[in-house]
Amino acid sequence: MALSLGIACVRVTDNPKTLVEAGYDAMAGRYLAEFGEGIQDDPRARFIAELSKRLTPGADVVELGCGAGVPATALLAERFRVMGVDISSAQLALARQRVPRARFLKADMTALELPAESFDAITAFYCFNHLPLDEHQAMIAKAASWLRLGGLLLASFGTGGSRNEVEEWLGVPMFFASHGMDINRRHLADAHFTLLIDEHVRQGEGESWQWVLARADAP
Repeated sequence: MALSLGIACVRVTDNPKTLVEAGYDAMAGRYLAEFGEGIQDDPRARFIAELSKRLTPGADVVELGCGAGVPATALLAERFRVMGVDISSAQLALARQRVPRARFLKADMTALELPAESFDAITAFYCFNHLPLDEHQAMIAKAASWLRLGGLLLASFGTGGSRNEVEEWLGVPMFFASHGMDINRRHLADAHFTLLIDEHVRQGEGESWQWVLARADAP
């Protein structure tokens, strides 16, 4: 949901989830103004189109870290039944205004409980980089459990640029962490995902992301 822009690192003292929630609540309006209509060279629309080609209209989709609902939730809701999940109440208030066709749930995605094998796709844009490194693998496995056999995960992962760090970002302290690409691939394979797309994308000034579209296969 956010991009780390390489601003000087500050201390890691508070609970990362508390920092993320409070940070996005505090700068929800600023984030929407700067990133809501798309980031420079933002590939979300392109990858959502790739996902959409593989889903039937009305498919059940969960968007993790939905933020203010634009542009991703709005694009998904044009064709699918979408539930957006975010930890920030302020972000969700904006999302409900902008995407009334979707439903929304406030939750820490790592603590979220959803029925097994009940969704056709899960998206996660710029949100895994807000989880501590030791929670990435478990979150990928949890996402796999929510997908029907053959369901799809579309996600962006950092490429190893931060190691459980807090940075001053958009005027607030924000937590960032990311593994390298090979570790991301291993976590996906361990959760029985098969990679359909695995692309290293450079975005804006110094940003680097691993975009994956992966299919949930049987263990």
